[in-house]
Amino acid sequence: MPQTSPNRKIFGTDGVRGVANIEPVTAETALKLGRAAAHVFSEMSGRRSKGKPRIVIGKDTRLSGYMLETAMASGVMSLGADVLMIGPLPTPGIAYITRSLRADAGIVLSASHNPYEDNGIKFFRHDGYKLDDAVERRIEQLVFSGEIESIRPTAGKVGQATRIDDALGRYVEFAKASFPKGLTLEGMRVALDAANGASYKSSPCILRELGADLVVTHNAPNGRNINANCGSTHPEEIQRIVRETGAHVGISHDGDADRVLLCDEKGELVDGDEIMAIAALDFIRRGRLAQNTLVATVMSNFGLDETLSRHEGRVLRTKVGDRYVIEAMMKNDLNVGGEQSGHMIFRDYSTTGDGIVAALQILRILVETGQPLSELKRCLTKYPQAQRNLRVREKPPLESLPKTLQLVREAEAELEGAGRVLLRYSGTEPKIRLLIEGRDADRIDLHADKIAAELQESIGA
Repeated sequence: MPQTSPNRKIFGTDGVRGVANIEPVTAETALKLGRAAAHVFSEMSGRRSKGKPRIVIGKDTRLSGYMLETAMASGVMSLGADVLMIGPLPTPGIAYITRSLRADAGIVLSASHNPYEDNGIKFFRHDGYKLDDAVERRIEQLVFSGEIESIRPTAGKVGQATRIDDALGRYVEFAKASFPKGLTLEGMRVALDAANGASYKSSPCILRELGADLVVTHNAPNGRNINANCGSTHPEEIQRIVRETGAHVGISHDGDADRVLLCDEKGELVDGDEIMAIAALDFIRRGRLAQNTLVATVMSNFGLDETLSRHEGRVLRTKVGDRYVIEAMMKNDLNVGGEQSGHMIFRDYSTTGDGIVAALQILRILVETGQPLSELKRCLTKYPQAQRNLRVREKPPLESLPKTLQLVREAEAELEGAGRVLLRYSGTEPKIRLLIEGRDADRIDLHADKIAAELQESIGA
């Protein structure tokens, strides 16, 4: 059971995440989170005198989703709020259904791209946007403080659960609406890797209804095979499928389908930076990119800045995490942003990263221009990057690793301002992530190997 300290932190950069059935991703904590969330969202909506709050709960295809779904729903209902159960659906679909049903909040049970033994819990506000830090801290405080233990509705004031049977159809129509009605995907062969995840029904349905000649794989989830050697964390799989089937384009989701990576007709990967470049230049040409500004994180390639600059655009950088991208987009009223990893946010259509909506924007450009994806992606000339992702046994402050920091300074000195070194801990996994960017691929690889070796020796798992 979680400790009772009010200072205990369970939210990471994208909700609560960890190994399912080990704290904090347990049925006991899920129940407490359900109670705390119901209380907070009730306060935020002002529904006390207008009937019971309504909270949507959806999930991906992990085995542990059944356990957490039941516990979370019990917690919500025990606080007097109603639950709208929608079952497996992509994270952006749950955000949309929350808005569509005029619910007070949405809860997603997913660990995104992590292996099946992990799971997570994240929340959406009534408008489909993720919670800010202050609301998360309030929920945490209620989980551990016991402040709401005495709130025990009885009889007719207890919440009830209703299953929403048409959630899939609603989301399919929503996603299709982001593709122009006058266009069709007829004549285009599209390969899709659904990662045995939450998009296993929705994305195939959307693409087929738009006319694509679809080749779909990894769309048979069994609770254990989500992200297993497939999906956007294993892009070599969509590359293989495209080469074997002669597809014009490949689409690869992660487990909850809030991200997408593409593959061109030659079997070459098209990452989030290239997707953002293609989309941003198209939006600039059509006068649709708000303030001619694209939002990206510090991990995106510097070539993105140079590409937009050549077309009178600019890149606004944020910390790593799609929530920070969205926050910057909302603060500055911008409409296109994303991450190198494939989280793409098109605020004209969605409030969060949406893998299939992002893919449809690129498919639209393919149809309208008549150009193959291999040609479109040439708009971005990348600086060489060396990335290392290392599992760690602990996450001490980087300032306490003097040998590592010395190697970082040596690398930065050699780059002489024509590149950068980024070193950070993952907010969702026991990993440290290193990125070095510069003009000389061999030199940055050498520095990356040295830093990685030192990290492995000092804090490696």
